[in-house]
Amino acid sequence: MKRNRFYFLTILTFLVALSAGYWNGWGVRSADDGYLLTDQPHAFAQTADQTTAPKQVEPLPVVGSYNNLKALLEEAEKTRERVYRYRGVKMALETTASAPASSEAQAKQAAPSADSGMAADYSGTNVQVAGVDESDVVKTDGSYLYLVRNQQVVVAQATPADQLKVVSTLNYAEEDLRPSELYVDDNYLVVIGHDAERISKIPYHREQVKAIVYDLRDKTKLKQVKEVALEGHYVSSRKIGSALYLVANRWIDSHWILKEQTQLPAPVYSDSASGDEPIPVDYGDMRYFPDSIEPNYLLIGGINLDRIDQEMQVSSYLGAGENIYASPEHLYVAVTDYELKETFFIEQPPEQKTRFYKFALHDGTTEYLAKGEVPGRILNQFSMDEHDGYFRVATTKGEVWRTDEHTSKNNLYILDDSLALKGKIEDIAPGEKIYSVRFMGDRGYIVTFKKVDPLFVIDLKNPEQPKILGKLKIPGYSDYLHPYDENHLIGFGKDAVEASREGEPGSGSDTIAFYQGMKVALFDVSDVSHPVEKYSLIIGDRGTDSELLHNHKALLFSKAKNLLAFPITVREIPESVKQSKARDVTRYGEFTFQGAYVYQLDLDKGFTLRKKITHLTEQDMLKSGDGWYDSERNVERILYIGDKLYTLSSSMIKAHDLDTYQEVGSLALSD
Repeated sequence: MKRNRFYFLTILTFLVALSAGYWNGWGVRSADDGYLLTDQPHAFAQTADQTTAPKQVEPLPVVGSYNNLKALLEEAEKTRERVYRYRGVKMALETTASAPASSEAQAKQAAPSADSGMAADYSGTNVQVAGVDESDVVKTDGSYLYLVRNQQVVVAQATPADQLKVVSTLNYAEEDLRPSELYVDDNYLVVIGHDAERISKIPYHREQVKAIVYDLRDKTKLKQVKEVALEGHYVSSRKIGSALYLVANRWIDSHWILKEQTQLPAPVYSDSASGDEPIPVDYGDMRYFPDSIEPNYLLIGGINLDRIDQEMQVSSYLGAGENIYASPEHLYVAVTDYELKETFFIEQPPEQKTRFYKFALHDGTTEYLAKGEVPGRILNQFSMDEHDGYFRVATTKGEVWRTDEHTSKNNLYILDDSLALKGKIEDIAPGEKIYSVRFMGDRGYIVTFKKVDPLFVIDLKNPEQPKILGKLKIPGYSDYLHPYDENHLIGFGKDAVEASREGEPGSGSDTIAFYQGMKVALFDVSDVSHPVEKYSLIIGDRGTDSELLHNHKALLFSKAKNLLAFPITVREIPESVKQSKARDVTRYGEFTFQGAYVYQLDLDKGFTLRKKITHLTEQDMLKSGDGWYDSERNVERILYIGDKLYTLSSSMIKAHDLDTYQEVGSLALSD
């Protein structure tokens, strides 16, 4: 009955929007936007300099008006309340039953591409897809370093390495802007940040994601040439050539909209090319995802840096974007949803699904193309991949704490160009969940974990019949997989020990896995049926952590230079305690190091530690006591320019020679 009512509301919304003249799918754009008018719904009716053939696409329905927004949110609120009840029980059970037994190790994020070295002899940000840049806290153009620190962006001369110096500083304290990430190319520096302001008379803060563009011709005096903003919090961004795409979510106060008389304002955006005033999104231009109505506005903004005076194109949707994946041609927005039964009990959990919305990307513009869905939930952006016109995705369905038919199972799905299902493998590693995924051409690699780490090698050559080729079971788990070459990949994660819940050694059904030190392994998958762990190393003891385990951008890797480096915080248990027969595997180590570990990596010798580089002083170490947390001296990124290695923290830049690893320069940064 409820579902029928929802369908009725959807049809009603369509009719109201159509009568109001809001249905914008029949004659999409003006010639001023580089598009010709067309009588095909949401077709790409492109000008002569564009080559993509027109394609008819079923458009998403239009929100249409504030009253329609209220109706859609009211229907969605009923379902959401039941989902929240389930999630509360689920989270309580997961904290005691999921593995490994770690609070910090559950924060999962992304991973990088085959070689972070670029064509020029300097390193770029470690990205997922070649040709699709991702923003980061540090960038280089081969001559200068660009660094976000506090409410500043610092530009430092990097070469020669013994003459490091700050050439300009952008300060944002007076603007109340908090810069977070950067992009750099031959012409422009793009600073991405956020700010917030109070809107009077209603309980509402306007948070904005901003992108400020600077001309880089004079590094000593950066000139601002453009500023754009999307209301909401920052989801992610991508830069493809000169095209920059921003994605933001703006939360909606459903209670206020449904209960109060005062109308909340629509989301806004701004562009210096069209003036200083915020531009409200017209509900007649806003569309919604019919099966995934969340109390959020999703805003996607696109600009072309080659046409700096052209206004930003903004698309708006009622719904939320949780994860995004971008190829050079397409953007995919992933949304988790629950399909509930009419009678809801914890014994009959809702069916979890992930829905995908596909958009075409072209020179700073986006266009909705298709939607699809698969069972289960994804882990992060690396759970998604596009290859040869197919979209591949790995999901986990069910819960690790259940022991019935609803226990966790892992799946791989292959969707075609229109996001229709073509092939699948389901029910992989029952009782475990996905910890990392990597797609590499015609192969896929999935790591699941509960007590040991199975690495699954999957053949994806035939999209209609993917198959598991082999698997490897080893202690520990990998949070992130990075390609070394077509037959080898590197895993970064934690070692793990199976023990009783009290930390005593043992094995069996009453034991769980406790994570230990950081583990780095090189896997050989030349024989796909029998993958092997060719080399491995364990750094520190329980409590050792690296940003790399949560953020792929923290990795520096160059196969050509046999170079592997990452920031790390090391905690170690005294050797006398380690050797004790009564060792407690739940014990955390004592803080001993924060900085960069730099390795030589090759197939003949494996991992060879070349240098430990820290920015901490002797006084810092003496003050640290048993622990060390956030500090402006914590090394965050490592990169190279030519034969010099640079480590960067918020307070310092150091340069080392890559042959001798002798320090050749340093620069203290100050406010």
